[in-house]
Amino acid sequence: MTASGLETSWFIQAMIKATTDMWDKGWDERNGGNVTLRLLDSDVAPYKDQLPIKRKQVMTQYVPELVGQYFLATGSGRFFRNVQIDPEHNIGIFRVGADGHTLEILWGFGETGVPTSEIAAHLQSHAVRQKMVGEKQRVIMHCHATNLISLTYVLRFESANVTRALWEGSTECLVVFPDGVGALEWMVPGTDGIGEATAELMSKHPMVIWAHHGVFACGPTLDDAFGLIDTAEKSAEITVKVISMGGVRQSITTDQLIALAERFKVTPYAPALEIGGWSLAGPSKA
Repeated sequence: MTASGLETSWFIQAMIKATTDMWDKGWDERNGGNVTLRLLDSDVAPYKDQLPIKRKQVMTQYVPELVGQYFLATGSGRFFRNVQIDPEHNIGIFRVGADGHTLEILWGFGETGVPTSEIAAHLQSHAVRQKMVGEKQRVIMHCHATNLISLTYVLRFESANVTRALWEGSTECLVVFPDGVGALEWMVPGTDGIGEATAELMSKHPMVIWAHHGVFACGPTLDDAFGLIDTAEKSAEITVKVISMGGVRQSITTDQLIALAERFKVTPYAPALEIGGWSLAGPSKA
């Protein structure tokens, strides 16, 4: 097969669509945001002749659980708006080497590029979620969803409180993410520390909100991870508008959330039910 054959594969076309949709949503300005999709051996088998080891990148993190796994990822410093124009320069495929420390770059990222600078957070979160849900875990998606970021400046920033606000903001939220969302205080991005802290929260929640920065979400498919963020972002937009209109006058009650969970046979994140309602943070710093 030719290079054009690889670029017409379902997974590269799906990544093009996802990154383009994220750009169109306004979630990934400039080179903001990153995505990794775990590829199965059956996905890459037809293209093995196009996937020699081009170069290697040594990681600071050790991920023995992922040895031999293939990933399609967005590139460091690359703009989502350009993925559809030149996939081979802006995204790429790598495999986790046998030592668990090395990434073997097989295709893409341009001549000298590497995977996203948040690769530590991605791979640590992949490892944690695979332990939880097994082979179904295939996608980690990070972006700068505007309204979710906005709420991190005004909500009391704790997992239960943020979850409760999003559940009350839109009825479907409890059904889409009954395990709630994790709230991670601001940390320097692109570090092992933020990767470890994110992975720890990912062991409890399918989505983690980084204060004043963005959101990390996981799922079995690109559509699932995108839809998870999209649902939370819609609720965040509603909540931002409600706060701007003077605040809540009536909302979904705890009993109604319980009834909703029973109807759709999901188990809600208990701390978010127990607090009885969400609240803003303390007085403004202004």
